[in-house]
Amino acid sequence: MPGRSVQIYDGNRIAGRPADARGMIMENKMQDEVLESREEKKQVLYELITDKNYRPMRFKELAVLLMVPKAEREELKQTLDVLIHEGKILVDTSSRYRAADANRKIGRFHGTSRGFGFVTVEGEKDDFFIPESDTKGALDGDTVRIYAPDERVEGKRREGRVLEIVARGTTQIVGTYQRGKSFGFVIPDNQKFAYDVFIPKDKTAGAVNGHKVLVRLTNYGDERRNPEGEVIQVLGHINDPGVDVLSVVYAYGIPLDYPQEVYEQAERMPEEVSAADWMGGDGVPARLDLRDLPTVTIDGEDAKDLDDAVTLNREGDVWHLGVHIADVSEYVKEGSALDCEAYERGTSVYLVDRVIPMLPHRLSNGICSLNEGCDRLALSCLMDIDAKGNVIGHQIAETVIRVDRRMTYTSVKKIIEDHDGEECVKYEAFVPMFLQMDELAGILREKRRKRGSIDFDFPECKIIVDEKGHPLDIRPYERNRATKLIEDLMLIANETVAQDYYWQELPFLYRTHERPDVEKIQRLGIFINNFGYSIHIGRDEIHPKELQKLLKKVDGTPEEPMIARLCLRSMKQAKYTDFCDGHFGLAANYYCHFTSPIRRYPDLQIHRIIKENLRGGLGEERTAHYNSILAEVAKQTSKTERRADEAEREVEKLKKVEYMSDKIGEVFEGVISGVTSWGMYVELPDTVEGMVRLSDLDDDYYIYDEAGYRLVGEHTKKTYKLGQKVRVEVVGTDKALKTIDMLLS
Repeated sequence: MPGRSVQIYDGNRIAGRPADARGMIMENKMQDEVLESREEKKQVLYELITDKNYRPMRFKELAVLLMVPKAEREELKQTLDVLIHEGKILVDTSSRYRAADANRKIGRFHGTSRGFGFVTVEGEKDDFFIPESDTKGALDGDTVRIYAPDERVEGKRREGRVLEIVARGTTQIVGTYQRGKSFGFVIPDNQKFAYDVFIPKDKTAGAVNGHKVLVRLTNYGDERRNPEGEVIQVLGHINDPGVDVLSVVYAYGIPLDYPQEVYEQAERMPEEVSAADWMGGDGVPARLDLRDLPTVTIDGEDAKDLDDAVTLNREGDVWHLGVHIADVSEYVKEGSALDCEAYERGTSVYLVDRVIPMLPHRLSNGICSLNEGCDRLALSCLMDIDAKGNVIGHQIAETVIRVDRRMTYTSVKKIIEDHDGEECVKYEAFVPMFLQMDELAGILREKRRKRGSIDFDFPECKIIVDEKGHPLDIRPYERNRATKLIEDLMLIANETVAQDYYWQELPFLYRTHERPDVEKIQRLGIFINNFGYSIHIGRDEIHPKELQKLLKKVDGTPEEPMIARLCLRSMKQAKYTDFCDGHFGLAANYYCHFTSPIRRYPDLQIHRIIKENLRGGLGEERTAHYNSILAEVAKQTSKTERRADEAEREVEKLKKVEYMSDKIGEVFEGVISGVTSWGMYVELPDTVEGMVRLSDLDDDYYIYDEAGYRLVGEHTKKTYKLGQKVRVEVVGTDKALKTIDMLLS
């Protein structure tokens, strides 16, 4: 095929060259066009290897063909490895690189307690079902290569079989130790980890029956042999106070202690801000001095890391809103021990009985916290907002502030909602500002509502525990006008900052919420038709306003919680990205996380970029630096956020089971919150959820109607459906499985 153009990769350059009929005779001269990123290099390699004229080659042959210097061949190898990991190419038994079979895919294996599993493949809408006989010993979290034939059974997931395990996803597990005659074994806490782990007699670290232990896996076993490991830490006995939560922390790999160098660096930090920290060398302030502005923080009673403060005044029809955020980046410098540890943690983790902070307490509760009466360095977003809620002007600046009052949601609610006389007298000087904040928050909320922002107002709970971690009560979190007020003011700051940096076309980290898959929305539409509701789906997409209108229609109805949850499950998970793709749930074109750098790494990351830009230091070299790291920062922080969320949910489930263990035999009224082919879930008013098993219902056989999310008795024709109120008796709990068993009463 003389004259046909192909692309050549040399680690740094691309060039178009003719290929002959044999397919790959290349000219030696190369163009000097520089590749801008590894993604481009990957694409060039992928196009070359998938070209119909390409013949499979070994690594050295590819390097010679592409004229890659020896010094750059390691980079070529790494790029090829990435393509292999993504399942786009493979290495055959002769060590030659070739295009992957379309039916061979790479994904993440999700195990189950019953042996079978599912594989999630990037770019595929649905998971692949893997029968127990075809898992090839894969464990939960492993990266696997599967074979998935094109044919599929209508109404069922596509099936596949594991061909090989590409990478192990688990190196340590937490479980309960049991001793045998000549060896021990550990029953994993993770029910998706389908095998007990064999522990040699000399690798028990002194563990005895009932100890919770941390195990390092030394052999992953196979279809015939269980995995093998060694106990590296005994966490305590299963019944010891706090061991249950500690087990979850270790199971999710959340670090508790900081490395010694992090503690040492934190200890060197000042306890207070001095004038030298914000005055220039010439005696002119290097920061805006806003200490004379009436400034408050508004947080929960038990909050200690106060990273946002607000100021507000009004001139005619224009509101002057200041959102002031702790300047953590002044103390946590890029590449420092503190920074590396914060990056690995990604976020603070809030568990029922403890907080695992992203930064050491000396910073998070000290110099970085906007404590009352203390001078603090801040990064401020100063906004001018008109009567319709439009930001008509803004300034982002480095500032020094002083908080006049540390307010709580309870106190502010008493002032703006209850008009409590005693509270109004106590904070008399600030009452007019709180009332103005409430008014502005209402304007901003209405503006978001008009554009289609979705407000999921789910009942959340606070679990009250004693000093030993035993749950005493489950109370609903109160979401009142004071909590909403702060949310509204923080949201407008996040949007303003994101929009500013988007239009400056600078590297940045955004909070992205993609549009939901049409198929999921269509399934939601079919279901809500059973209740007489409908949603309008446009060409291949839905506007958030449609979901907002649906939630308004169901507001106050018995089916509201259930439909709201189904709406949420139909949507995608928000994540961090290095590109701006909008936030579907907020109906916002621009959004980022700017307001919590003490507890979220993405906020800290963008603070660095903002400050560098404000100081004129974001030149070509630094811009290239941020462009090279932000995609990985987005991936890491999205991952650690999910890890924290999952650990928080796991601990909450565990404590709810423990709480209901004291309620066995008691009867409650609840709502059917889930229907499956094996039974139905019932949620109580305090958000506790239990299971009524199919075998315990009053018919020999029930038909599971997935389209309508209901069970229908074959003989009695009794119907149980989502949203239906029922009375249930708690008959059993299992703390290990985190389950609550119920019977209809």
